[in-house]
Amino acid sequence: MDLTTLHPTDTVASVTRLVEKVNALAQAYPDYPLPASVCVFPNFASVVRDVRKNPALHVTTVAGTFPASQSYVDVKVLECRRAVENGADEIDVVLALNAFLAGDMAAAGQELRAMKAGIDEAAAGRKIIFKVILETGLLVTPEKIAEASFLAMEAGADFIKTSTGKVEVNATPMAAYVMCEAIRAYAQQTGRKVGFKAAGGISTAKDALCYWSIVSSVLGKEWLCPELFRLGVSRLGNNLIGAIEQKTVNYF
Repeated sequence: MDLTTLHPTDTVASVTRLVEKVNALAQAYPDYPLPASVCVFPNFASVVRDVRKNPALHVTTVAGTFPASQSYVDVKVLECRRAVENGADEIDVVLALNAFLAGDMAAAGQELRAMKAGIDEAAAGRKIIFKVILETGLLVTPEKIAEASFLAMEAGADFIKTSTGKVEVNATPMAAYVMCEAIRAYAQQTGRKVGFKAAGGISTAKDALCYWSIVSSVLGKEWLCPELFRLGVSRLGNNLIGAIEQKTVNYF
């Protein structure tokens, strides 16, 4: 899980409390693993970095003028760079739909390459995971979702991600299936394994199992690891623990 808080009301105090909850997870639920990361707005990257006790808990931030991706390319690059400089281990950006939906694939791809180049330069040798959000609910058709998937992977995405969670239609099984098929084809052609992240509206154990099953059946069990499969979640953490423990859990 990328345990996520992306609210207008987020504060240093609220983000700190969330990370402290993750720090204490091993004591409260010793048989459970840490989330893969805590995902926050870029201005909170340093908070997660400084409060976490285990560096295996990554700092993920959205960037590139999330969620609309409607701004100047240099502004998007600067936001990505600043997030990395302040401790982000992973950056989630949104595909520029203003270019993609207008059919300007070159511009959409170049924006992603510019952000990745800025991230890599700011990383100074650290490996930063670059995730590209396709906003599949706005792409609608399987053909557009596949086209966006290949464009993002060819631009250097380490993960492709369904949704921001900020539009009417977010993650769907159809979008996940198409994206995973694209990942499989890309890996066969290039030898590079790209990860898949489902996000937006995933709140129940049944939802999680649905996406786990799609990844398992299309990409295989080798993809069922934090390096290649993520769920972007806010409510799911409590609900997964509750489903396993067979009781109501309000931990996070």
